[in-house]
Amino acid sequence: MKFLVCISNVPDTTTKISFTDGKALNSTGVQFIINPYDEMALTRALEIKEAAGGTVTVINVGAANTEPTLRKALAIGADDAIRVNTEPTDAYLVAHQIAEVAKKNNYDVILTGRESIDYNSGQVATMLAEMLNLPCITVATKLEIASNEATLEREIDGGKEVLTSSLPFVASAQKGMAEPRIPNMRGIMAARTKPLQVLEATGDEKLTSSVAYELPPAKQAVKLISKDNVADLVNLLHTEAKVI
Repeated sequence: MKFLVCISNVPDTTTKISFTDGKALNSTGVQFIINPYDEMALTRALEIKEAAGGTVTVINVGAANTEPTLRKALAIGADDAIRVNTEPTDAYLVAHQIAEVAKKNNYDVILTGRESIDYNSGQVATMLAEMLNLPCITVATKLEIASNEATLEREIDGGKEVLTSSLPFVASAQKGMAEPRIPNMRGIMAARTKPLQVLEATGDEKLTSSVAYELPPAKQAVKLISKDNVADLVNLLHTEAKVI
């Protein structure tokens, strides 16, 4: 069974974000990690591979500075990695580049995270499935594969939904799919020699572009009102907070 797991290179959630002239992320001092939802997808692919056999390939659309993130995915257990050499500035562009690779390699299962935690668009999985003319199950919390059929579970309003799909298919992973693994020393050493193929981008199709970035306004200081001064509290809730 051949898995392709799509990996995004994103800033750590504890990173303090700033922008350069409002036009680009200031990457100075920023620690980048595997997108957490992608890491859940990778872990589940590895679990199934270890139980039933197969291979797990990770793919990233990005510049050379994303390779440490791919090496971490290899250290976690992926067999090989592919990097498409272009900036991932648009979901359609990313999906197109991954689709071009997938068309040539006949993967049985293609997994992504539900969204990347930097752009939060959640578009790549469905676009990718459409380009490959494959079924797509989004925000899946469970994945089991037996013979040539997959069973997936996803949360919906008021309950859970269980779906089945023949292989191949595309799915995006939600929290609950698997618990991410921490690379051990053996995995880290092995990752240094595992194949990491760099491919040049095919075309430069994109549908959107970012005009500017800005941080949200700073939170105002808290006003403390004495518990004995109810009149002032009511007045502020009415005139400033405007909640009554």
